[in-house]
Amino acid sequence: MSPVMRPSMVDSSFTAIALALQCLVLGASPQPLVAQQEDVPPWRWSEARVFEAVERVRAGRSLNPDEWPDGSRVAVLLSFDVDNETIWLRNGDTNVGGLSQGEYGSRVALGRVLDLLDEFEIPASFFGPALSFSLAPQMIDAIQASGMHELGIHGWIHERNNQLPRDEEERLLRMAVERMTELMGERPVGYRAPSWNFSDATLDLLLDMGFLYDSSLMADDRPYELMAAGQPTGLVELPVDWILDDAPLFNPLGDRYANPREVLQVYKDEFDVAYEEGTMFLLTMHPHYIGKRSRIVILRELIEHMRSKPGVWFGTHREAVEWVKARADMP
Repeated sequence: MSPVMRPSMVDSSFTAIALALQCLVLGASPQPLVAQQEDVPPWRWSEARVFEAVERVRAGRSLNPDEWPDGSRVAVLLSFDVDNETIWLRNGDTNVGGLSQGEYGSRVALGRVLDLLDEFEIPASFFGPALSFSLAPQMIDAIQASGMHELGIHGWIHERNNQLPRDEEERLLRMAVERMTELMGERPVGYRAPSWNFSDATLDLLLDMGFLYDSSLMADDRPYELMAAGQPTGLVELPVDWILDDAPLFNPLGDRYANPREVLQVYKDEFDVAYEEGTMFLLTMHPHYIGKRSRIVILRELIEHMRSKPGVWFGTHREAVEWVKARADMP
């Protein structure tokens, strides 16, 4: 159902039409209404401006199932963003020290992560910029070796979508899908925006390109359907959160650094509440951080803690999405 049109929204619609007609007469490209109001302070925005911003991409119905596979109470989805050198390259930074820290992810850390997952026979989802896997294609073979894990799209060079024009964002996304399909031998179905940055065009591009799900947004702790301008899209969101991301907390050069042991307690508490609620625990990690010796031990302790409880299902993002879609009668 379309949102109720308020008088201010009608006025804004007439304004937008007038601007478009003026642009056609003058031979210029029409600019979005949002762009026309960027110089207006937010306390003077019309309600139309506020609703336009908020409703562009919004959470729809919860897709949390009554139970997870095997009658489980909670779903645990472990994900790893294989960024490596692209964290520096996306800014044009080619300093050798930074790039060597990124290389650690493919040279040492990913192996530690995979060994741990293999030991516990736990599947996981790996998202990476296409250039990360192009620089170290052996990572694809290593991730696929067990047959348990999933690979997904995470941009081309870890670009910031919200700083790109639509055509450039689309070009990079199509390049990433093509390269990952070539490297993987099949087309990936999951998407995670680099730095979790959506632009105004990102959702439209994901729908146009037929992605099964996204895992970049933060409106819930449970899986949900994404809405576009008040309309359901059929695209499943597996939400993330900064407190469940190791990057800001495990970077010793950052301003939010935390002791790994303290972070472990946060992760345990998040899982325990998810278990009580019967929902989902989704953790985002990066091999070049979590794969360090002092960090991989806390991932082991977290897995042991979760495995100590009955009714815990570990799955890939794709498996979780296929499960919730089937129970919500979504095509």
